[in-house]
Amino acid sequence: MEIIGSGFLSRHLRALAHRHPHAVALAAGVSRVGLNDEEVFAREARLVVDVARRCRETGRTLVFFSTASAGVYSGPGCSGREDCPHPTSPYGHHKLAMERLVRESGCSWLILRLSHLVGRHQASHQLVPAMVRQVESGTARIFVHTRRDLLDIRHFMHIIDTLLASGVAGDTINVASGTAVPMDDITTHIADLLGRRPDREYVELGSDHQVSVRKLHDLLPDIGSELQYEDYRALLDRYVPHYASRVAAHGAWPH
Repeated sequence: MEIIGSGFLSRHLRALAHRHPHAVALAAGVSRVGLNDEEVFAREARLVVDVARRCRETGRTLVFFSTASAGVYSGPGCSGREDCPHPTSPYGHHKLAMERLVRESGCSWLILRLSHLVGRHQASHQLVPAMVRQVESGTARIFVHTRRDLLDIRHFMHIIDTLLASGVAGDTINVASGTAVPMDDITTHIADLLGRRPDREYVELGSDHQVSVRKLHDLLPDIGSELQYEDYRALLDRYVPHYASRVAAHGAWPH
């Protein structure tokens, strides 16, 4: 597997690179859900077009990582299924536009819409590291009515490894746990793990959304059964101490 990018996903995907020489994983795109920057969006579009062209010329499969965030699935009545996205943010519209570029490129492709992955080596702006930092600071900012689907990076690795080994291509698949947890509950468990009682600043913004994992479970029933019994608290138990120790060691989030 050729891996394009040097961030969180890229570091984990390296362990699978030797198993999938037919694939090119594009893990260098925009990852900040609140971003609205036309120049940055245009840069990713140029990258997608270039990588898709190379995949078409070499006969390899482009694996494009899109989003299953609220920016794509939070519209009124949205079921969270792959065939009915309802983008509500510039980031959501951009990622769907990148998906169209991939599908229309003429190369073999696989689009994975990712929920909020959790694991080591995440950037400071990603959900769990950001909440750890807020809780440690003494004030946690919570968008009312907001829920988030958390997925362990270990499950993601198992899923992408199995999909590529099975030759799945030409499809768009949500990769998520299927359980959306209120941010208030996520904050409470992080605070309990850290022994903190932060002030909570509630903001009347945010939108609820659910990600459908029916297609994922149909394709990979064994993995679906495993995810069904994953508890978000156990996931946080695994990774929150790691991020807390990084903050403590550096006095702030390390660069």
